[in-house]
Amino acid sequence: MNILISNDDGILARGLAVLGEVCASLGQVTVVAPDREQSGTSHSLTLHRPLHATRRPDGAFQVDGTPTDCVLLAIGMLMPDKPDFVISGINHGQNMGEDVLYSGTVAAAMEGLALGIPSIAISFAGGDLRADLTHLRKQIAVLTDLLRHLTTLPAFPGNTLLNVNLPPVEGGAVKGVRLTRLGRRVYSN
Repeated sequence: MNILISNDDGILARGLAVLGEVCASLGQVTVVAPDREQSGTSHSLTLHRPLHATRRPDGAFQVDGTPTDCVLLAIGMLMPDKPDFVISGINHGQNMGEDVLYSGTVAAAMEGLALGIPSIAISFAGGDLRADLTHLRKQIAVLTDLLRHLTTLPAFPGNTLLNVNLPPVEGGAVKGVRLTRLGRRVYSN
């Protein structure tokens, strides 16, 4: 299985490293991510300047553009074969309700879906990934099992983007998975 991973928190984000570790146990991984923080960029494209993709010593690509740019460049130019899945994340903070309209993490997965590739966005509901990294690392087995299940479904749901929010608890405290529809999230300030 060929997996493209990206994010909106940038190439050095700890969540991206954890996702890379998880996905490497599932198949061949290509990492193409922004060179810096791109949270809240939504589904924006870079149109008025050239984009640059730089290969890092670890084999990943960093792009001086948005998460959507990263997925487009990866699929159109950087990857020899079209990926079987686009998986974006692990975002620093949850993506629920209207958050998904602004999220670069969700946008990267949405771009994969727009290109006909099954796509999953993953976020971590802890507010500070640096402080909660221990909880996230202890969810690696849970996330690996979940992604293994989703990527081996006989028929991944067509025209569907899955948006996964991991709770800020240790893996052993995760009691299961709940499939829901997108809700509403109202901000009062």
